[in-house]
Amino acid sequence: MPFTIAEIADSLGIRAEGDTTLTVTAVAEPAQAGASDLALAMKPEFAEQLSLGKARAAMLWDGADWQSMGLHAALLAPRPRFAMSGLSAMMDAGAGYASGIHDTAAIDPTAQLAKDVTVGPFAVIGAGVEIGAGSVIGAQVFIGQGSRIGAGALLHPGVRIGHGVTIGDRFIAHFGASVGADGFSFVTPEPSAVEKVRETLGDQGGATAQSYARIHSLGSVTIGHDVELGANSCIDRGTVRDTQIGNGCKFDNLAQIGHNVVIGNDCLICAQVGIAGSSRIGNNVVLGGQTGVSDNLFIGDNVITGGATKVLSNVPSGRVMLGYPAMKMDTQLEIYRQLRRLPRLIADVARLKKSVSKTDPSD
Repeated sequence: MPFTIAEIADSLGIRAEGDTTLTVTAVAEPAQAGASDLALAMKPEFAEQLSLGKARAAMLWDGADWQSMGLHAALLAPRPRFAMSGLSAMMDAGAGYASGIHDTAAIDPTAQLAKDVTVGPFAVIGAGVEIGAGSVIGAQVFIGQGSRIGAGALLHPGVRIGHGVTIGDRFIAHFGASVGADGFSFVTPEPSAVEKVRETLGDQGGATAQSYARIHSLGSVTIGHDVELGANSCIDRGTVRDTQIGNGCKFDNLAQIGHNVVIGNDCLICAQVGIAGSSRIGNNVVLGGQTGVSDNLFIGDNVITGGATKVLSNVPSGRVMLGYPAMKMDTQLEIYRQLRRLPRLIADVARLKKSVSKTDPSD
């Protein structure tokens, strides 16, 4: 539906100037914006492209000279990207999932669904499942017996929730996400090659080939409120106790969370992150894309890792880490700089050796 500039400003708590009765129906980048679009020109370099489009209104940074840009109205935000969060929620028409329960959905008679829950085609909901008010269960979603999902959940098609999982309110899971698969836990009758290598840092110590025995996952997964799980991401159930995810955590696509892992509140877990079993992650931690965390480690509050960081030891709170093995970012960057100088250093040493050999009296 169309919104006036004044309505958007009131909803977002930001300032509007110009013709605030002007209506917009969508958002667009400045160069592609039409007359009914709100251009997102949140930085000066983006605003330079306004002349390439036809926008009459734009979201700009606080203090921007919107009149010189040829606009009829402007939204001025102290932090435009944060304002975009609320704006995108206003403009999002959703995926268009039909309300109600589809005829092909298989719902166990003992499952308890709030009256306004939506269930899509070929979804399967097991015995004793509880689903809170306003939740949307997409097509071909599976929810195992005894699982509980809070109010306002959105499970996109193909999501899999195992048995006995507990999830809080406003959970979002994207296509193909999995919660509650068994953990990757196997053991050999005698110490394996992997165990010996870990102790000796290289020597297998005469280890012999053995078959692996499976350790069953007797725990489950507990997830807090306002958690979002990206496409094809996986959270494994615990071995004895539950794998735990705190409130407000956001996972990108293809993240893997191992058995017994505990993650605190408001963490960002980016794409292709892997956290091995029994590691503990604090609050407000950001793990950059392809970060790997070894098993049984602790990462403190407010830690940030750069992309492709490999964490092999505990990390104190507040650290910014980078590299393989992970170390403080400033140290790692200095090492990178020194590595780039290494060819020149080798050449300098070769020249020095040559000059010394020419002056050697024994020659």
